[in-house]
Amino acid sequence: QVQLVESGGGLVQAGGSLRLSCEFSGRTFSSYGMVWFRQAPDKGREFTASISWSGDTSYADSVKGRFTISRDDTHDTVHLQMNSLKPEDTAVYYCAANKYGAYLSRSMKDYDYWGQGTQVTVSS
Repeated sequence: QVQLVESGGGLVQAGGSLRLSCEFSGRTFSSYGMVWFRQAPDKGREFTASISWSGDTSYADSVKGRFTISRDDTHDTVHLQMNSLKPEDTAVYYCAANKYGAYLSRSMKDYDYWGQGTQVTVSS
């Protein structure tokens, strides 16, 4: 069974940076499409960034130029480097995976496995 565990969240001031990690276990990591969603207080879960098995990436407009998604196949881990953080980035960040390698969908239903989330809080 595939398991995803997020880490790296915390409290940071506006303009600061955080690096989130998503550790994958249970199956062959390199063939999965990986994605980060986030859910702010009183809002729905929002697509943030994704990466294919071959390293192609996609980003939400709200984070382009500030966030970078990457994958480390040696350690079966996906990272989300978040720079120039804004209070609007405050949310629980979730890692998810598609077993067929899909990564472009921005619909939650197209991802097969989900982590429990990690809290990111950006103070003004």
